[in-house]
Amino acid sequence: MPRARAASPPSRLGPEEVAFRRLDRDPTRPVYVISVAASIVRVHPRTLRIYEDEGLLAPARTPTNIRLYSENDIRRILWIRHLTQERGINLAGIKLLFELEERLGKRILEALFDEGTEGRQAGAEPDGTTAAERPSRKAPSTP
Repeated sequence: MPRARAASPPSRLGPEEVAFRRLDRDPTRPVYVISVAASIVRVHPRTLRIYEDEGLLAPARTPTNIRLYSENDIRRILWIRHLTQERGINLAGIKLLFELEERLGKRILEALFDEGTEGRQAGAEPDGTTAAERPSRKAPSTP
């Protein structure tokens, strides 16, 4: 005769419990294959391979040599994209910034990001001047 299972309450999690479980994840745990990581950050998988070749990323590898990316790797990719697209820094410069940040133990990149967002909000140019402070480009009028 089959054994009767004890009735357990249905496991319905509310949004708060789901959010808490998500926050409980280990951000260093490699879980995303290259195609999924590329789609999350909206780049081509080849871009992630280039970042790895340049020494900007070091994804984990499975025994069969498949790249696996963690949440921390995803954040780093987003930083790289921000620095290249918004700040105009090339990959060699980004590598240098990452190395400096690691050596100094300071959050250089966060300060650079904050500086860039404050400048855009105030209408500042990359040199820090606002439209009101820039000299006029009109040709001088003749008397």
